[in-house]
Amino acid sequence: MDRALQDFTVYNQRSWWILSWLPSWCPSSPFLLKTAEDKILQPIKLQFNRGHVPISDGNYIWTLSINEAQLSAQASAEEDPQVSFVLLHGFGGGLGLWVKNLSALAQTGRPVYALDLLGFGRSSRPMAGSQAEEVEEQFVQSLEEWREAVGVELMVLLGHNLGGYVSTAYALKYPHRVKHLVLVEPWGFPAKPEIRQMNCKVPMWIIALGTSMNPFNPLALLRLVGPLGPLLLQALRSDFKQKYYSVFKDDTVPDYIYHLNVQTPSGEIAFKNMTIPYGWAQRPMMHRIEMIDPAIRISVICGSRSCIDGQSGRTIQEMRPHSQTDVIVISGAGHYVFADQSEDFNQAVLNICSKYLDKKEKRKEKGLGKGME
Repeated sequence: MDRALQDFTVYNQRSWWILSWLPSWCPSSPFLLKTAEDKILQPIKLQFNRGHVPISDGNYIWTLSINEAQLSAQASAEEDPQVSFVLLHGFGGGLGLWVKNLSALAQTGRPVYALDLLGFGRSSRPMAGSQAEEVEEQFVQSLEEWREAVGVELMVLLGHNLGGYVSTAYALKYPHRVKHLVLVEPWGFPAKPEIRQMNCKVPMWIIALGTSMNPFNPLALLRLVGPLGPLLLQALRSDFKQKYYSVFKDDTVPDYIYHLNVQTPSGEIAFKNMTIPYGWAQRPMMHRIEMIDPAIRISVICGSRSCIDGQSGRTIQEMRPHSQTDVIVISGAGHYVFADQSEDFNQAVLNICSKYLDKKEKRKEKGLGKGME
């Protein structure tokens, strides 16, 4: 990975005239996104690196890494591959939203990587595929090319929301690179139910609104209101400030989320092309979950107060009767479980991954145990 803290962001330009007009209408820019990211990462006291990891077609994945030197040292010594943490954010997110988790996960000494998915954050924003299968392949291949460029051999792949879907799609294609799959409130697993199968009747106004908004990108309104965008975001998602209140007393997090989502809508278009009305996946992952290598352990983490379907974890367990699948419910947490109850979430992930200590780490623990006798 390029360790230099470079400030270059080369976004592919669109011929569509409105995309060249919107940046001047919205109080944002790639530089302001960089500034917002710098601010949200300030609480991390450990040394970390950020940089662009080049992949194919002139694209790149914006990456934050901690303990990366451990991976380099292990490669030089030609030891058994070390398992790295790789974190993938959800729709509309970015690597800065893991600010309450990165330091805790890094305490293991393992390499920890947080990525901006292709089309999101400070990663490249290329033209998105028009078909759901094509878009999925773009996400998966960009992750594999990133892995090759960085030199990671084995991963604990942790994904939230859309990141959980991408992580699972990656594990389907490259199972030998995934040691453990951690799905945090994953999106896109169940198929869209029939209206008559839903527990409650969907009001006609919601159906009408969803139909009218279907031609537009999910976050188009945030850009169309221009200078009012930051206020609109704070009004609609005031909960984000509360989620991170223990770290930030100001608008650091809403500002970061705003600047993430008013740039060229590449990942946003990609996500839209993967969905059908009301946000359901065109290619539900539950239809393919049985194809996951049975040797890959899966942990599903969800919040007890989440409005997202909470049955996916149990369904995955039933569909993998001969494979290890855990469902972990974090009490008092909503969809953003890693921010709502960060300490409980961090401990759950550390417990999950403690099962994969490297041989050297096991010997070290054994030696420490003898010394304490």
